Amino acid sequence: MPTDLTVDRADVTLAVRDHGGSGIPLLLLHGATRTLADLSGIADELVADHRVFSMDLRAHGHSTRGAEPWTVAAALGDIEAVLDACGVPEAVLVGHSLGGMLAALYADAHPRTPGAVNLDGFGLGRPEQYAGLDPRTVAEGLDRARRVSRAAAGQVFPAEAAETIRAQQTAMAERLGFAPELLEEGIRRSLGETGDGRLFLRPERERAVEMLDALDALDMFPVYRRATRPLLIVRGTRLADQGPELAWFDELMAAYLKGLEAELGALAADQPRIVVHALDASHAMPLERPRALAELVRSFTTGLPLRS
Repeated sequence: MPTDLTVDRADVTLAVRDHGGSGIPLLLLHGATRTLADLSGIADELVADHRVFSMDLRAHGHSTRGAEPWTVAAALGDIEAVLDACGVPEAVLVGHSLGGMLAALYADAHPRTPGAVNLDGFGLGRPEQYAGLDPRTVAEGLDRARRVSRAAAGQVFPAEAAETIRAQQTAMAERLGFAPELLEEGIRRSLGETGDGRLFLRPERERAVEMLDALDALDMFPVYRRATRPLLIVRGTRLADQGPELAWFDELMAAYLKGLEAELGALAADQPRIVVHALDASHAMPLERPRALAELVRSFTTGLPLRS
């Protein structure tokens, strides 16, 4: 049975789950505004032959917000603290979305790390990466997307609205073809409460905006090009249909998927340490395809030159 524990570091208390298992150690990292619950399906598949841990990033889930601003450097320091506290400083990092970007960045900064896995973690990229669209049009669309995400960040709502959130999450699960109950723990872990009894989805607004700003500043391709450790990049090939009100965003993302396919293909051809795998899944791949992802991770770790 998994065991929950905490790791204290500087200004934060980090929530960690020890999934058990034995073999090559792994640390699983979730995406922005999500929690370690998203990765439970992958962890369940991998404990048969790996030592598996997962964590809530700072200001997410059951980890505290911290006194200092949310920065990539702080998040990477948290990861190092968790690895050391769990006795697995040379674990392979497996991350989804923001977590995948952090996994690649951590491996870039820590040569002892055997390798990393990035599951569909690319941010919004650069306008010229959106195949077939005018960069000026893309820039305008990305500005709109950023305004929408910042407006929603840490939005406070009455406690009774929690059921509306559950209904929205259930509808999303049904569209993407996985069981809605897989989202229930994540919803519970994500809900924060204000002093007057209202709720918000963590991170709270200040930290959420700081995190979004940090994400906007990231360009992962220079990191990939200088990679000194093996890196598996899994890209999803499908869009998650978000309804007619976000059709403009889906059009942008369709162009981005095409652009990423070309750029990642060229990267893999030039960078021998990088393997790119296309998976029939949307960005919600840890929930849609946990078994397929676990097999990809298993194949990747089997080929790593690990220290004895």
